[in-house]
Amino acid sequence: MSCDPIQSPLPATADASFAQLTHYCGFDWAKDAHQAAVVDKSGTLVLELSFANTAEGWAAFSAKLLALNGTVGVAIETSNGPAVERLLQQGLPVWPMNPKAAGRYRDRKRVSGPKSDQVDAFSFADALRTDGHGWRKLLPLDPLTQELRILCRDEISLIEQRTALVNQLRAALGEYYPVATEAFDDWTMPAAWQFVVAFPTPAVLEAAGKRRWQKFLHTYKLYRPQTADRRMELFAKAKAFASPNTAVTKAKSLLAVSLCKQLITLQQQLDAYRQRIQELFDSHPDHDLFGSLPGAGPKLAPRLLAEIGADRNTFDTAEGLQCYAGTAPVSRQSGRSRVVRARRACNKVLRATVYLWADLSRFYCAWAQAYYQKKKDQGMTHAQALRCLGQRWLKILFVMWQQHKPYDEPRHTLDQVKHGSWVVRLLPDTPLPG
Repeated sequence: MSCDPIQSPLPATADASFAQLTHYCGFDWAKDAHQAAVVDKSGTLVLELSFANTAEGWAAFSAKLLALNGTVGVAIETSNGPAVERLLQQGLPVWPMNPKAAGRYRDRKRVSGPKSDQVDAFSFADALRTDGHGWRKLLPLDPLTQELRILCRDEISLIEQRTALVNQLRAALGEYYPVATEAFDDWTMPAAWQFVVAFPTPAVLEAAGKRRWQKFLHTYKLYRPQTADRRMELFAKAKAFASPNTAVTKAKSLLAVSLCKQLITLQQQLDAYRQRIQELFDSHPDHDLFGSLPGAGPKLAPRLLAEIGADRNTFDTAEGLQCYAGTAPVSRQSGRSRVVRARRACNKVLRATVYLWADLSRFYCAWAQAYYQKKKDQGMTHAQALRCLGQRWLKILFVMWQQHKPYDEPRHTLDQVKHGSWVVRLLPDTPLPG
C-alpha cells in the first residue's frame, strides 16, 4: 500500500521549558492509587511516592514536589484522563508517552522482565530525563474544544452501543419474526423500533389489519408508493413466515420489545448530544473553517475540529497531522528490503473520522472522486484508496487551518492548475497550464 510519498516527521524540537527542568517525574496512574518517582539531572532517585487517588493524596503529592525546590516535568503513559487533568491543573508540564515506547523503556530498566508500578514510574522518569528533549509537551485544550472533544467521543461510544443493541435485536427477530427483518432495511431508524413495539409478534401484526398497517406507515412517514404494496404483502403473510414454536415467540418477543425500548431511549440521548455538539460547534471560532469541508457535514465536522484542536502550534507540518491521523504509511527499510504498511499508532478517533470524511467527500468534489478512482485503478482496495484521499485532504486542511481560511473549491482548482497537479488532468472542462 502506498499513498503520496512523505517522510515521517522528525522528533519535535526541544521545548524551551524542558531546558528549565531540574527534576523528572515518572507517573504510573491507576484508578484507585498512583505511583510517582522523581530523579534529578544525574539520574539519582530523589523521591518515590505511592498515594491514593483522593484530594488528600494529591495534596501530599503536590507538597512533596514543592519540597524539591526545583522545576519538575512529568512523563505519563497517556495523553488524557483525570490524572492528566490534575497534573495540568497543578501547573506541571506533562509529556505523554506512547504505550509501546513506555514498554520499551520499562524493558530497558528490567531486562529479566519483572514488572511493578515502582519500576514503571522510575523508568518513565529516567526516560524523560534522557530522551524528553525530543518529545512533544502536552498542550492543554481550551475549555470549548475540550468539551466538544469529550462530547464527540462519548457520542461515538453511544453509537457503538446502539449498533450492538441493533445487532441483538435483529438476531432476536430472526428467530421468530422474519417478516419484520424483511420490512425494514435500516434498523437504526426509530420507526423500525416503534414497529416492533406496536406489533411485537406476527400474530399481533396479522390481527391488526390493513388499516392499522397503513396508519402506522403514515404516522412515521414511511408510506412510499414503491414500497407500500410490498410491505402490505409481507404483513398479510406474517404468520406464514413465523416460527411455529410459541415458546420461542413469547420469549424472544419480550426480548425484542425490551431492546427496542432501550434503543428509543438511547436515541433520545443521542439527539440531546447532537444538539449540544452543534451548539458548541456553532460557537467555536473555527466553525466556518471546519464547516466548509465538503462531505464533513454536521456530524463529522465537529469531530474533526475536536480532535485536531484550535492550537496552531500542535503540528509543525502537514506531515505531523497526517501521521497523527494515521493516513501516512509507515516505511521500514533494511538493506534492500523495504516494507510499507498502514500506520497503527495514531489517534484512532481522528483516523476513523478522516476515513468517513474522505468517503463522503467524493460525492461533493469531482477531484476527490477522480483521485479515489485513480488509486483504485492502480490496484488499491477501497480502504487503501480512501486512506490516500484522506492523506490528500489533510494536507489541504492543514494549510486552511494554519491560515484560518475556509475551503474554497474554485481557489483549490486554480491552485491545482497553477502547480500542474496530475489530479486536475483527470477532470473534464478544466483549463490546463500553458
